[in-house]
Amino acid sequence: MDRTMDISVIIPLFNEAESLPELEAWIRRVMEHNNFTYEILFINDGSTDNSWEVIKSLRDNNKAVKGVCFRRNYGKSPALNTGFRHARGNVVITMDADLQDSPDEIPELYRMITEEGYDLVSGWKQKRYDPLSKTIPTKLFNATARRVSGIHNLHDFNCGLKAYRHKVIERIEVYGDMHRYIPFLAKNAGFTRIGEKVVHHQARKYGTTKFGLDRFVNGYLDLATLWFTNKFGIKPMHFFGLLGSLMFFIGLIAVVAVGVTKLYDMHNGNPYRLVTDSPYFFIALVTMVLGTQLFLTGFLGELIVRNSPRRNDYEIEEELGE
Repeated sequence: MDRTMDISVIIPLFNEAESLPELEAWIRRVMEHNNFTYEILFINDGSTDNSWEVIKSLRDNNKAVKGVCFRRNYGKSPALNTGFRHARGNVVITMDADLQDSPDEIPELYRMITEEGYDLVSGWKQKRYDPLSKTIPTKLFNATARRVSGIHNLHDFNCGLKAYRHKVIERIEVYGDMHRYIPFLAKNAGFTRIGEKVVHHQARKYGTTKFGLDRFVNGYLDLATLWFTNKFGIKPMHFFGLLGSLMFFIGLIAVVAVGVTKLYDMHNGNPYRLVTDSPYFFIALVTMVLGTQLFLTGFLGELIVRNSPRRNDYEIEEELGE
């Protein structure tokens, strides 16, 4: 695919018809002022307003405008992933369509990728124009993400304004709601040169936010999934097998202890009860059964991984010779 284009700007959107003309004009001014060759990819995520008609009219006046229209609303991650597959620029910029991200940040983001050698640069909205109900959970969310991912230099994982070297978007797949963790996905794919830039955050000019508080709950669940699949995705037995074995042997020791206690009491003429009268016997039995199930889960996971076509899909930077 042609890589002579400088920048691809990917803009996922849902019901943002009012802001699109202003955003496109702003991006075009920045690109022309800096003599960038560029394309603007609007990914219409099943909007129910006239966003697609606006995009088509923008295309009539600017051939750098391109678009993809989903038949229904799928979410931001599928929109970004589709944009990544269509992008042709050496540097890919993502931003939201609500005018809260400033296109004036594009030249410096481009420079950080091309001159400073970053694989990915994430924006940091240090001063935000959001209510406390959003900013406080965001801080907690980002603190957890830094700890789990090991990317300690990022303050805002979920900032929509990011810049990527093109080879990064070729090697990551954004699915579900994983757009919140693109830096983590990039790191897992071997791209460790991840930087941050303080960017200007503007108050929303049109419409209302499309995200509710449930995104924080879902975000933590997605983070746990990403951590687990990264650490144990190709070796599930190391997690389930170890945990299952520990539970089984703890339960076995407990059963033996219950039995030995009864034999001791019988031998010494002490009062004793049936083994099945002891609640500890059933707790131990359940622990053994759960341990066995976890062990078998790990074994089945290993069989699935062994038959996966990507079990030997390793990230190779470059090769010499044959």
